[in-house]
Amino acid sequence: METTLKNVNIFTDKGFVRGDVSFCGIFSDGVFETPDMFDNAFVFPGFTDVHVHLREPGFSYKETIRTGTMAAARGGYTTVCAMPNLNPVPDSLENLKVQTDLIARDAVIGVIPYGAITKGERGEKFADMDAISPYVVAFSDDGRGVQSDYMMEKAMEKAASLGKIIAAHCEDERYLNGICLSSGFAAKHGYKGITGESEWRQIERDVRLAEKTGCAYHVCHISARESIELIRDAKKSGVNITCETAPHYLLLDDEHILPYGRFKMNPPIRGKEDRQTLIEGLTDGTIDIIATDHAPHSSEEKSRPLEKCLNGVVGLETAFATVYTGLVKTGIITLEKLIGLLHTNPKNRFGAGATFSTGKNANFTVFNLDREYVIDPAEFLSMGKSSPFEGEKVCGRCLLTVYNGKIVWKDGSLKI
Repeated sequence: METTLKNVNIFTDKGFVRGDVSFCGIFSDGVFETPDMFDNAFVFPGFTDVHVHLREPGFSYKETIRTGTMAAARGGYTTVCAMPNLNPVPDSLENLKVQTDLIARDAVIGVIPYGAITKGERGEKFADMDAISPYVVAFSDDGRGVQSDYMMEKAMEKAASLGKIIAAHCEDERYLNGICLSSGFAAKHGYKGITGESEWRQIERDVRLAEKTGCAYHVCHISARESIELIRDAKKSGVNITCETAPHYLLLDDEHILPYGRFKMNPPIRGKEDRQTLIEGLTDGTIDIIATDHAPHSSEEKSRPLEKCLNGVVGLETAFATVYTGLVKTGIITLEKLIGLLHTNPKNRFGAGATFSTGKNANFTVFNLDREYVIDPAEFLSMGKSSPFEGEKVCGRCLLTVYNGKIVWKDGSLKI
């Protein structure tokens, strides 16, 4: 059976055009009847998130591949890249197969794993990068920085020879002398926080090594103003470098946060000047990608006192709406720019993500940009419920996500 969405706004390389979108395929639960509520519908290619934690194998009490990919589909994503801090760590073919078998069985959208840089992400011995390279999107020791200059240089040389990206969690442990909160916020609540130097010092080193080795280098979840300055200068110098940030770093600063676990992540939300510099980096092209760093934990782990609370928040189900409301509706960036940050740029840089298509193998997502609602974690499909945007009023509701011709998310208001 073919379904047609009539007179919708369709994203193309030349901007938005009005037209019809038809698709057909094997649907998840019965026959899909054409809805009558697409008056202000916008059809986008499915988004790609290059930085998510699906927690499986090893930590399925936090999230599973199935619940994480269902949450992604609800947020308009059709491809996610899964970080390697798992158990077992995907540092060999044997360990990687544990993860890929679960993906094949349970994922409702495309999932591409990362491979670890070092064995067990311990920074001591190299992972079997040659063996796992054909099956991973890039290499990363996400969750901690590679502390040894020698290890990072050799990893970059190997990645360059394999045609793979090094995606770095930049955190120099010499500067980790507090808990993962901005220095300003931490001081107000009697703690010692983490300065941006822990982040930018390692970026400074890695830029030098990337220039020396010719490695394709990507910086994860930047949060500090100095990081933007370093990456901007590196791009001008011709270094093969890209970077990402997350919605919470663009939309919040340490004057917005409260002493609750839903505001604690690594790196931390920083000050006003940092946030403003990140926005400038977004508008001038220094920042290439918006990723969520979706990092679910159990409610018990996130309800502990701040010094014992685990780092990480969820974001797959709120990313588009929060950035659309905070940056597009306010005129800071265009809608076309946002789709580039969520789809085109990650797809081009990592080779990950589905091209917009219709018919039997359709891949796209549909949003109603006028739909206003309050973010309620109780509605999340993710097992993680900690969001710094809880209670925020936003615009932009995902109505439908189709992956490889199959409806993987439909809003409850649609007629099915």
